[in-house]
Amino acid sequence: DEDGFYWFVGRFDDIIKCSGYRIGTFEVESILMQHPAIVECAVTGFPDEVRGQVVKATIVLSEKHKPGSDVLAKEIQDFVKKATAPYKYPRIVEFVEELPKTISGKIKRRDIRAKD
Repeated sequence: DEDGFYWFVGRFDDIIKCSGYRIGTFEVESILMQHPAIVECAVTGFPDEVRGQVVKATIVLSEKHKPGSDVLAKEIQDFVKKATAPYKYPRIVEFVEELPKTISGKIKRRDIRAKD
């Protein structure tokens, strides 16, 4: 604001705390959506005993790409590392056919976290 303060706009659960870093899920999702293989994605925090949480990306691939490829998962991780701070990359990449959504089309991140 005009006084030099930063204000968090969004939901509190849209922040992942990983090894003392605060990572915004929207920032990571925005980068992931620039990858040509990705049609849709959701980023959530996944519980980790050492780090507190790690970044998990749940991804819907384009029809040209096959899910389950470790090579593609590594490529996506490297893509994020090059675009932002390396600690923000998704340590877990899960490929799914579709993301759970509300009637209005919003991604149900709560359902994704509940499966973890």
